[in-house]
Amino acid sequence: MNSLAALTIEAADATATATFLERAFGLGPEIRVRESAVPSDGFRGFTLSLTVAQPADVDRLVGAALEAGAVALKPATKSFWGYGGVVRAPDGTIWKIATSAKKNTGPATGAIGDVVLLLGVEDVKASKQFYAAQGLSVAKSFGGKYVEFATAPGDLKLALYKRAALAKDAGVPADGSGSHRVVLAGAGAPFTDPDGFAWEEAA
Repeated sequence: MNSLAALTIEAADATATATFLERAFGLGPEIRVRESAVPSDGFRGFTLSLTVAQPADVDRLVGAALEAGAVALKPATKSFWGYGGVVRAPDGTIWKIATSAKKNTGPATGAIGDVVLLLGVEDVKASKQFYAAQGLSVAKSFGGKYVEFATAPGDLKLALYKRAALAKDAGVPADGSGSHRVVLAGAGAPFTDPDGFAWEEAA
């Protein structure tokens, strides 16, 4: 089974981006960074979500991200599904920090449960079929709205969402052009999906 083993964020200043990720989230080697001067404007068509145990952990990570230079797109707040907030990192990557819990059960640890890459696509059903042909197994599917793929142990989660809906969830306009500024890595041969997201073979 193929799955998302790692991803690379492309940034104009790779060192500054790596420093932000360490200061804000303490992420491991599954999130890589490399230099890129390819133009990118507006919404890049993806978001990265960090799931945590409770609201206090959301507040802790959002606060750390803001202190490290991020800008708040959506302040952390309660909703019918839980509690979460959205920030834009200095390199432009959009991060959502969320929990399904509505109450704290202990002190915040800042521990991250899952890292989820959400790709905003034009046609969820067509992209689902494309990825199935690349060896990814579907774990959850809600018609033409949302698809989540099965994850190998230790890998990142990958999901598909309508581009306009994903932009709305992030609190930004859906318009964008140029590079996605993210490259995905899996077990199979390199390929590019229907929405221009590039995959390379995981090291």
